[in-house]
Amino acid sequence: MKKIIPLFLFTSAIFVSCQEEFKQRNITVKYPETNKIPVVDTIFKTAVTDNYRWLENDRSVETETWVKAENEVTFDYLRKIPYREQLKSRLTALWNYEKVGTPFVEGAYTYFYKNDGLQNQYVVYRKKGNSEPEVFLDPNTFSEDATTSLGSLQFSKDGKTVAYSISEGGSDWRKILIMDAESKTIIEDTLVDVKFSGISWFKNEGFYYSSYDKPEGSELSAKTDQHKLYYHKLGTPQKTDKIIFGAKTAEKHRYVGGYVTEDNRYLVISASTSTSGNKLFIKDLSVPNGKLITIIDTFESDTYVAENSESKLYLVTNLNAPNKKVVTVDAKNPSQKNWKDFIPETENVLSFNSGAGYFFAEYMVDAVSKVLQYDYDGNLIREVQLPGVGSSSGFGGKIHDTKLYFSFTNYNTPNSSYQFNPQDGTYTSYWKPSIAFNSDDYVSKQFFYTSKDGTKIPMIITHKKGVTLNGKNPTILYGYGGFNISLTPNFSIANAVWMEQGGVYAVPNLRGGGEYGKKWHDAGTQLKKQNVFDDFIAAAEYLISEKYTSSQYLAIRGGSNGGLLVGATMTQRPDLIQVALPAVGVLDMLRYHTFTAGAGWAYDYGTANDNKEMFDYLKGYSPVHNVQKGVNYPATLITTGDHDDRVVPAHSFKFAAELQEKQAGPNPVLIRIETNAGHGAGTPVAKTIEQYADIFGFTLFNMGFDQLPNPQKKKMKS
Repeated sequence: MKKIIPLFLFTSAIFVSCQEEFKQRNITVKYPETNKIPVVDTIFKTAVTDNYRWLENDRSVETETWVKAENEVTFDYLRKIPYREQLKSRLTALWNYEKVGTPFVEGAYTYFYKNDGLQNQYVVYRKKGNSEPEVFLDPNTFSEDATTSLGSLQFSKDGKTVAYSISEGGSDWRKILIMDAESKTIIEDTLVDVKFSGISWFKNEGFYYSSYDKPEGSELSAKTDQHKLYYHKLGTPQKTDKIIFGAKTAEKHRYVGGYVTEDNRYLVISASTSTSGNKLFIKDLSVPNGKLITIIDTFESDTYVAENSESKLYLVTNLNAPNKKVVTVDAKNPSQKNWKDFIPETENVLSFNSGAGYFFAEYMVDAVSKVLQYDYDGNLIREVQLPGVGSSSGFGGKIHDTKLYFSFTNYNTPNSSYQFNPQDGTYTSYWKPSIAFNSDDYVSKQFFYTSKDGTKIPMIITHKKGVTLNGKNPTILYGYGGFNISLTPNFSIANAVWMEQGGVYAVPNLRGGGEYGKKWHDAGTQLKKQNVFDDFIAAAEYLISEKYTSSQYLAIRGGSNGGLLVGATMTQRPDLIQVALPAVGVLDMLRYHTFTAGAGWAYDYGTANDNKEMFDYLKGYSPVHNVQKGVNYPATLITTGDHDDRVVPAHSFKFAAELQEKQAGPNPVLIRIETNAGHGAGTPVAKTIEQYADIFGFTLFNMGFDQLPNPQKKKMKS
């Protein structure tokens, strides 16, 4: 049941200066007044008032006017931070080094990605034999403002044709272009309205991709819940593309994907209703009019086909194996009862890859990588001796490759890549960055702290050597805690600039993530979501108790699900922190499932419509619904993009409006809305640098620093 209470006239002239002004260190913040048009939803006999429902209309003139007014206030404040330009200059200088991706072979060419330093988007290069590399595809030319980015890049089996997707303005809606690889000329009309899709070629004839029907209303916020798998045959218009899976009522799923095995024999189809758990099907493409065969028909596990050797399938699954294992089965009878363990489950979480006729099992041991190499019979060949303690990725390739590549990084070591010989396990450096950052000056250590219920949580703390533990170090506590996603040691240029200023950077591996498998993930979902917030709060308390920092010098940061984490933490414990930095956050937990693909997040969150217990639980921590009048909240800089169609910006808009209305203390509450930007992927480098300069500047300024707190020029307000 819903009713609208017409308490205010809704006109375009809704933005008037607030009666109340907030003054902080000679900067007066005068918020735009955000009009209230209450909408009351009755959920399980409970009335819930939403004063800012109108901000969900991302296409309205009123919302556009509100965005402009909020940005004017925010950027006026940020411009007054005395060292904003210094931060931007240092970020620009440190960012300006050549970055090269690992190579891959397609047809007669070797391809690789490269960024000269400050290019907004990586450029794809190629070379033949020992010839000089040439530009193959330059996304910096896709649009004048560099906000059109390259997504998937997939070649036909002979390497002569390429299909690639592009995103405009950061949107999840993509276009697919088809190009003759040799001449670099577009050969067909562009495929449009493609979303959450891979591109998987069948021989040289065509490819599979996925999408939804175009929604009614705004494509940035309208709900999408019936995904379909299509096959595009080269030389035919998109309107004739055949629906392979997803059109029938029995095949309706929120996410559907399809991919062809390397030998072109099988089409594998995965179907799911949430971000965790999938059904799995296979079709023998060598059999004319072959039927779809079910491998697994429930959502009880995450299972996929990693490789095949003729009809022998290698499946990676967490079915009855929370940390994942590899099983084999014949494609003719692939049901679960016929599965045989190939690489059994261990106490550590498995990631799996294949290349050069070998399998590589990467395990996370307390969020740190360990890699084992196996042959196709399951014999352990060796443990790969990695360059150090940190995160590795790669070791994937085609079955006939003779050399593979992997990358390695940690919080204080820039990402480097290596060429690996799978025959003897040796490797040589392929590329190392030439960056003006001395990792030897920094230290990164892992600690375990105790959460509220007694669970031990790992956290990696990184900072300059010689930092004094006096409780006065500016500290960013970063977290995520959801969707089975693992935070492993990874170098960040932006974080390097933060640590140069004497900053501490701390990352706990919260429940809800994937660091310790499905049980760890499930321990931070639905009616156990509070565990994630408790873990994060306990991390902050540990940093304070160990004198790394104190509440006055502590900031919390997270994006997307991590934005929810920040929002929940700052509303539950506003006294604990000085600065809150929620980015593209899921902040309205009663309505998140009504936007775009949000309903697919129900495995982690549950929805307000499930039952009264779930509704009450969500309402109890939903950041938008737990901002209280009269509370002194931390200095807050909310960041979002006006084209974010993953986590729609209305979440951030509503949270900002609630905080600005109810903030009792002097700390500013600002929202920085990037225009022509989405959830983060493909953001131009120039915009990324500006964002970090503003985030770090806002953070340090609100910790009391009048100038940058580097060791040479340190001045701190007491």
